Amino acid sequence: MTGLRRRDREAREAEEQHLAPLAARSALSRGRARPEPPDAFRTAFERDRDRILHSKAFRRLKHKTQVFINPEGDHYVTRLTHTLQVAQIARALAAALALNEPLAEAIALGHDVGHTPFGHTGEEALSPYFPPAGWHHAAQSVRTFGVVEDLNLTWEVRDGIRAHTWRIDPPPSSAEAICVRYADRIAYLSHDALDAIRAGVLPPDAFPGSVRERFGEPGRLWVAEMIGAVIERSVAVGRVEMDAGTLAVMNELRDFMFSRVYEAPEQLEQQKPAVEVIRQLVEHHLRHPESLPDAFRRNEDPLVMQVTDYVAGMTDRYALTMHRSLFPAAPLPGPALD
Repeated sequence: MTGLRRRDREAREAEEQHLAPLAARSALSRGRARPEPPDAFRTAFERDRDRILHSKAFRRLKHKTQVFINPEGDHYVTRLTHTLQVAQIARALAAALALNEPLAEAIALGHDVGHTPFGHTGEEALSPYFPPAGWHHAAQSVRTFGVVEDLNLTWEVRDGIRAHTWRIDPPPSSAEAICVRYADRIAYLSHDALDAIRAGVLPPDAFPGSVRERFGEPGRLWVAEMIGAVIERSVAVGRVEMDAGTLAVMNELRDFMFSRVYEAPEQLEQQKPAVEVIRQLVEHHLRHPESLPDAFRRNEDPLVMQVTDYVAGMTDRYALTMHRSLFPAAPLPGPALD
């Protein structure tokens, strides 16, 4: 008898039978666009998690803005650290509710790879090129892993990434993807509040009294309280959700963050130069399609889609470097990007 034992894919799939009735089973996945032989050790969802984690699109998240453009200091949240926090919270929820943790983690790790440089600013910058619906990072995340860097992910992971934000309809099909929806909101509200305090945008006592009363002081307490609220309510009602009282406070916090941070006049003013940089890069490559790297040339796609695939995939610093090389005589359009 050794101190180790073999735990292969079949054993892991068998263990999934002990999960909650609502949990997704990897052996029952709707499959991939291109069928593949199964892995000896990993389930289908574990393979997807690993593919995302090792992708180029995931690596680029470390140099993409979350909220504050070009901040001074080492401790501001980036798109990568946000993604890792979402994955942790999603796994915590899935584990507590006996759901499929690798599926929740895979969706969380891939949910934001479609973001442009400079955060949500990119949606404003690119939407005029895609009337009438506009451009959305969730759809671009699915496209990134299905076209730009084709990972042949399972249907369940792609569906969860597609609908990880609450405004996307129809909602995702799995309980694990609903965990990611909550995890994303819990993560960004909690860490963006700390970043706003760190940046001097908000004083620590600025948050509504109802938020401080329900969640405590900004930081780990907020995360723990919101996770606990989802777990307790979900177990009670048999589906993933948060109790109405806590959800109302969470939504009040979200409204507060939008009015005082995300859409505050100072923040919107800082976003203007970023929008201009992105649009200038798009316009240049539309005029000069020969300058597109080969990896982004797909004759079956409209040129504007090929160009936005390229520009959306850029990191902040790569976008700025390219902008300087293409427009050396033009100063950067604003102090936020100096």
